Amino acid sequence: MTLVSRMFRLLAPALLFLGLASCVTNPVSGTPDLVFMTEAQEISLGRQNDPKIRQQYGVYDDPKLQAYVQRVGERLAKKSHRPHLKYTFTVLDGDEVNAFALPGGYIYITRGILAYIQNEAELAAVLGHEIGHVTARHGVGQYTRAMTAQIGAGILSQVVPGLGNQIGQELINIIGNALLSGYGREDELQADRLGAEYITRTGYNPEAVIGVVSILKNQEEFEKKRAAAENREPRVYHGVFASHPSADDRLQQAVAEANRFKTGATTQLARDDYLKHLDGVVFGDSPREGVRRGSSFYHRDLNFAVDFPASWKIANQPKAVVATAPDRAARLDFSVANIGKANHPREFIDTRLKTGDLARTGKVEGSKLTSHTGVAHINTPFGKRDTRVSVLFHGPKAFVLFGTTKEAGQLDRYDAQFLATARSLRPLSEADKKLANGLRLRTKKAVTGDSFASLAKKSPLNQHGESILRLINARFPEGEPKPGEVIKVIE
Repeated sequence: MTLVSRMFRLLAPALLFLGLASCVTNPVSGTPDLVFMTEAQEISLGRQNDPKIRQQYGVYDDPKLQAYVQRVGERLAKKSHRPHLKYTFTVLDGDEVNAFALPGGYIYITRGILAYIQNEAELAAVLGHEIGHVTARHGVGQYTRAMTAQIGAGILSQVVPGLGNQIGQELINIIGNALLSGYGREDELQADRLGAEYITRTGYNPEAVIGVVSILKNQEEFEKKRAAAENREPRVYHGVFASHPSADDRLQQAVAEANRFKTGATTQLARDDYLKHLDGVVFGDSPREGVRRGSSFYHRDLNFAVDFPASWKIANQPKAVVATAPDRAARLDFSVANIGKANHPREFIDTRLKTGDLARTGKVEGSKLTSHTGVAHINTPFGKRDTRVSVLFHGPKAFVLFGTTKEAGQLDRYDAQFLATARSLRPLSEADKKLANGLRLRTKKAVTGDSFASLAKKSPLNQHGESILRLINARFPEGEPKPGEVIKVIE
């Protein structure tokens, strides 16, 4: 094979890619972009993935709030570089601080970030930023760059053996991560400049961009310290607000440039209207997914409460609630399943859990529910260990608990706590039902003598109560409410 023919064979996939790609004018810059997706395909990609996002996160059940956010977003979109797209703005039922956009005009904002925003102009700043990603086709650009890299890697793998075929799946993961977790710094800065332009064109004060950056940077720093203390990943907003401080020269320049789009006074903040729509919004855990309060866990829709050992860390994961001892020496995995054809918890253990032989078996003493418990030697996250297995029937559901220890031979040290947790499982009492509804953000007028420290003592928040109240009221790390001022509290 000649060198020329060999090179043609290697370049053929790239030439095919270039043939499938198209050169279109970028709606924002007006310059040609080589992209691997038409606008119709871009819209279709967003439409196909929108139900998946809604299912994964859940849509927050507040029609008035949803309509309000949609109205604010639509006003901004009409002033954007792609006003012809049909935009949807959805409030997701998540307590994390986040907002993101899918290609084609599908934009999402969590109720978690809404708690920290102070007014409608700041809401517009966040939505405008995400609209900027759509108008500049950042998602399409990310996809095209990934496809180009994939073709390049395919060619390179023929020259350098051993690269393998894993890159295809990795690129898919990279694209998904970009859509949900942010783009490169330049794309984020461009989205921020566009957002500042759109909110100014709509009549909002562009300084709201600086305000929301300051608030979210404070939230980010606090969240990182709190997450480190709790040994978990921090939940922070991905966008440009996480990539530079409010004093950043390029951010200041973006806001200054937006002033040329002013139409009149352009000082709208609309704080009262925003707070009116925010009053009553869930703060923290969603009642739909279950609520943690102290060492207990409450689930409104499944009608149960359970008490874990005091001071254990409780994590509500997609498939189970996992409680971990302070020294990580033991853990309890708690899950719910349909009973199915099992007539008794012992039968459920034998046929569904398939744990094998059980020792120290019997009902869960002290529980009013139909139950069975025993010790099995099974595989656990720590390896093969003696494990306390308990199953309790409540309605059509089987409640399953696995209690195990990091070190082998330590079950007896924690077994009483494992059994106490199983025994605590119960239908919700009237007092439990109130707790299962979760925490709510409320607005009130501050009175003389109010301080964030005193308000925190009256709230159900934990040891971080004062800091949380300061953050959601943009008074972190210092400052106190003024008499007559409308502030946010947690009840």
